[in-house]
Formats: sequence, structure tokens, C-alpha cells
Amino acid sequence: QVQLVESGGGLVQPGGSLRLSCAASGSDLGRHAIGWFRQAPGKEREGVSCIFRGASRIRYANSVKGRFTISRDNAKNTVYLEMNSLKPEDTAVYYCVSGLATSDLLGSWYVGRLWDYWGQGTQVTVSS
Repeated sequence: QVQLVESGGGLVQPGGSLRLSCAASGSDLGRHAIGWFRQAPGKEREGVSCIFRGASRIRYANSVKGRFTISRDNAKNTVYLEMNSLKPEDTAVYYCVSGLATSDLLGSWYVGRLWDYWGQGTQVTVSS
């Protein structure tokens, strides 16, 4: 079992920045990848980014590439999502996810059903 707790959401103006945190607890965390999904009202859930244990295994959605940065502090079992140059279309509930770090997951990380554990979500609103 893995528990995930997100924090850091809020209201920010367009062009601003936010940093989301995901604190993970449970067993076998070293074998797990961590990712972020988001869902806006009336829209499908979207994979945003993920990070496997090695820094070379990081993925981003095209919609956030160059603006968002994911990082992982293994000592604190925490994953961060630094979001810069935020746009109104980034408004959504952001969910932290976790799953066993397999090659299948790495290849299809954007598929929500492949992730085993989900946090409760944190709201991000980009508006002037």
C-alpha cells in the first residue's frame, strides 16, 4: 500500500508559478514511479509528468514541456512539480499517482488506469 498526499495548489495569475508537492508513504517506495495527472471540469484526465527512480526516466506531456519540471527527493519520499509560465488552461485538479516502475508503465505513463495509487488531488486555478 502507498499513500500519497498532495499540497501546494492555489490561485495564481497567468504567467505565475506554483510548486506542487507529493509526499509518499508506504512499502516498497523505491520500486515505485511517481507521476502527476490533472483533470479540468468537462475535460478528460490528462497525464502531466512522471519520474522513475533514475533522473533519466522523466516524461512530460507536450502541453507542459518546457514550463513544468518534475523532481524527486528520495530521502524525503517526496516528488515536486514546479510549474512556471502558467496559463488559464492549466487550471485543473492535480493528482499525484504511484505505480510499480515497470517498462510497460514507462512506455504508457499517460494512461491513468496503469497507475495503482492516487492522491486526493489539489486544485490549481490560473486566473487574473
